[in-house]
Amino acid sequence: MSVIKGIEEEILIQRLINGDQTAFELLFRFYYPGLVTYASQIVLNPVEAEEIVQNFFVQLWQGRKGIKKSKSLKSYFFTAVKNQAINYLKKEKISSKVREEIRNMTENDLLYNPDLLVVSELQTRIKKAFNKLPPRTNEIFNLSRFKGFSNEQIAKKLDLSKRTVETQISNALKILREELKDYLFLMMLF
Repeated sequence: MSVIKGIEEEILIQRLINGDQTAFELLFRFYYPGLVTYASQIVLNPVEAEEIVQNFFVQLWQGRKGIKKSKSLKSYFFTAVKNQAINYLKKEKISSKVREEIRNMTENDLLYNPDLLVVSELQTRIKKAFNKLPPRTNEIFNLSRFKGFSNEQIAKKLDLSKRTVETQISNALKILREELKDYLFLMMLF
C-alpha cells in the first residue's frame, strides 16, 4: 500500500471520492511529474503530454464519485494516461500499426515501467536538491556521506574546525530535508 506525505493512499482515495481538494492536490503533486514523463515517451511531445495529464486529472476530479475503492491508484493512473496518449495518437492519424507497437512497448518495455518513472523523478529531485547546497557544504556532505570520511578527517583535509564540519553537515541535512520533503517516503523505499 502506498503512502503519500504520510497518508495511506487508500485514505486519500476515500477523501478524493468525498470531494477533498487537499487529497486531490496531494495526488496531483505526487503523480503529475511521472505521468507527464510517461505520456511524453508515448506521444513524443512534452506540451501534448502535459495536456493529456492535465485532462486526466480534470476528468479524475469530475468523476471522483465513480472511483472504485482500491488500494492503489498508481496502476490506474498510468493505464488511464497511456490510453489517453494512444487516443491522442489515434486522433492525430498515427497509423494503427504504430499505435499497436507503442501499446506493446508500454506494456512490455522496462522504459515504460511506472515504478522507474517515479524513481527517475526522485533522482531528478535529489540532484536539484544537491545543486541547491552551497559548494563548500556540498563538498563536506559528499565527503561525509558518500566517501565515508569522519568529521575529523574532513576538518583536517579542508583545514576547518570539527565544529564547522558538523555545522555544514547539519545545514546540508536541513536543506535536503526541506527540498525533498515530498519524497522522503520514496527515498526510504529506495
